[in-house]
Amino acid sequence: MADTQTAQMTDRALYARITALTWPIILQNLLSAAVTSADVIMLNFVGQAHISAVSLAGQYASVLFMVYYGLGTGATMLCAQYYGKGDLRAIEAVEGIALRFSLLISVLAALAAFTVPDRMMRIFTPDPELIAIGSEYLRTVGVAYLCWGVTEIYLAVLRSVGRVTIATAINTTAFTLNIFLNAVFIFGLFDAPRMGAKGVALATSISRLIELALSLIVSSQSRDVKLHPRCLFSHSKPLFRDFLRMALPALVNDISWGLAFSMYSVIIGQYLGSDMVAANSFVSQVRSFATVLCFSIASAGGILLGHLIGENRMKDADRAAKAIMRLTVLSALAGGILILLTMRPVLAFARLTDTGKRYLRVMLMINSYYIMGAAVNTTLIAGVFRAGGDSRFGMICDTIDMWCYAVPLGFLAAAVLKLPPLWVYFLLCTDEFVKWPWVLSHYKSKKWLKNITRDDLQLE
Repeated sequence: MADTQTAQMTDRALYARITALTWPIILQNLLSAAVTSADVIMLNFVGQAHISAVSLAGQYASVLFMVYYGLGTGATMLCAQYYGKGDLRAIEAVEGIALRFSLLISVLAALAAFTVPDRMMRIFTPDPELIAIGSEYLRTVGVAYLCWGVTEIYLAVLRSVGRVTIATAINTTAFTLNIFLNAVFIFGLFDAPRMGAKGVALATSISRLIELALSLIVSSQSRDVKLHPRCLFSHSKPLFRDFLRMALPALVNDISWGLAFSMYSVIIGQYLGSDMVAANSFVSQVRSFATVLCFSIASAGGILLGHLIGENRMKDADRAAKAIMRLTVLSALAGGILILLTMRPVLAFARLTDTGKRYLRVMLMINSYYIMGAAVNTTLIAGVFRAGGDSRFGMICDTIDMWCYAVPLGFLAAAVLKLPPLWVYFLLCTDEFVKWPWVLSHYKSKKWLKNITRDDLQLE
């Protein structure tokens, strides 16, 4: 489709729009990372077993996040472009389609957590103590899964229409409450029982319930994007087909990647020992903070590109993609430096064995450059490509990379060759760089730059 704009945006206007969308997402991602880090920091005073158990049990939340993220970005691909086009009814229909999928998955995940948490833990570890602690955690956190599936989709749609500040305000309230309640239930403040890992799960469930309540309040005051039961019954066969064609590859992509990344935890938990599990818990938290800026740029960039493509401003979209890539590389460099600067205080704080601290030091050094690979791939696959409706490339690329290369290599190194733990971890952290040639080549081809909206929609 030809570019119908009469004048291109200036560089200043382009960066201003990226910045306006990025800062609220940065705050949201910082708080999200802070919640998980607070779990590790507070459980550090309870014991290494609680840290390890919550880290392993939390892999299910990581997989669920990938599911919701895939559904949310699938909805965002369509909603951002239809918002650029000015079609709010199409946005409501897409929201309903995504909610139907997310609710089904949430119910199944919650049922598993309520009924078979011990079996869920045995996938990650044979340690009876970790299984017992993790099972109690999962049984309590099941309520959060039910709420999360609804709020994640609604907030993704809010962000897709540019209302990132409201979405961030809802997340900020929930995350802040989560951190406060973590302290209450872990340490037994205000005469509350000292609950350890179970307290983390209870705090998460309460904060997710509050987040859902806040979303309903915002929805009741909103003139455009609403969280209403009627969304579930809004039908459009063309939109449903578009959602399946674009969102399902994104969903499969994120589930495939999330499950494969969880296999890293299986490899570490089953073959590399509890010291490696505990060290990996700290590394994950440091990496989360170090990647906040670059992942926020990826999210904001995808929204902006969707708006520009929906407005049919193709030249501006191409220039915006280049600007987003430049910002991504710079932010990843800053993140790597941040990891190196925080290495000493993290090592001083972590209550690990001497072996665990040795692992932690080397793993942090590996992650100081590993995040560059993750940042570039996330920005392109989950941000730039999906903004143009191209989710199929990422699905194929990530699935081959993770399941044909990284996961088999990890099991081979750990279970068959029995390499030292740090060598296994180093090999696992080559996954992002292996796919660079294909990802960068696809970006340069501009095959992803497409307007995917329809003019002939009939909504029921």
